[in-house]
Amino acid sequence: MDCNPFHRDPTTVARVRRLLWTFEAFYDPEVRGFERLPQKGPFIIVANHSGGAESVDLWPFFARWVDARGPEAPFYSLTYNLLFGVPALGKLLRSLGFVPASHENGAAALHRGAPLLVFPGGDEEVFRPWLRRNKVDLGGRTGFIALAIRERVPVVPMTIHGTHESTFVVTRGRHLARLTGLDRLRIKVFPLIFNIPFGVTPAFVPTLQLPAKITVDIGEPLDWRRYGAEHADDPDVLRACYDEITETMQRTLDRLVAEHPYPVLSRFVSIGKRCLAPFCELRETERK
Repeated sequence: MDCNPFHRDPTTVARVRRLLWTFEAFYDPEVRGFERLPQKGPFIIVANHSGGAESVDLWPFFARWVDARGPEAPFYSLTYNLLFGVPALGKLLRSLGFVPASHENGAAALHRGAPLLVFPGGDEEVFRPWLRRNKVDLGGRTGFIALAIRERVPVVPMTIHGTHESTFVVTRGRHLARLTGLDRLRIKVFPLIFNIPFGVTPAFVPTLQLPAKITVDIGEPLDWRRYGAEHADDPDVLRACYDEITETMQRTLDRLVAEHPYPVLSRFVSIGKRCLAPFCELRETERK
């Protein structure tokens, strides 16, 4: 059995990038601050996670990365382990540079000299209730901080707004996870969503995603290399770094929310204007 999770294939990356035009037409994603990324790895990109089971918050950065640096330039992303149990999907994910989430795989990606994208909030954050859609919630997880300190690499905060507007998460379902025994499989949530068109259902039931304006803001790198490897297990250091990055990301998210308070509505308006544009031009021509 092949235990190596790194099977990134630039040809597959390029093909998937070309297919993302449908995604871009639906969500109109915008990536800001790409120039703030270091010119070469290794470094860690830390992002907030939103959108429920059909989360799409990785794809704007994926497309921008391939456009700017080419399909041959690798970045790796730690990804939910259960997805790799689906044979065809697991193979595709690996070919795109996605690897099962573990400290070992994260360190191995950095040792390859590549950037590493992580969503520390995981299922806790991606299934946070809709009323908390504008809150950064990394779940108190500090593994990425310990990794950055041990490997002495910069950390880049990446804040994403809009994706959590496309799915209405009712509850994380922590109690349901315990009742169903899922917590024994290290699955801590059994989320319920308001599904279009089925009403309230478990999150694994396919739902119609709403179009939403997605904005991705890449911040200035945070340099924690002032800490030595011995600080990677220091709870005070981990908490200070955690507070620094979450507060930075929350300020950015607050700014993006103020700029685009209604991502779904603004996207519908934009689509409507584009659809009506030919008729408006025709009427203008008729007036002349």
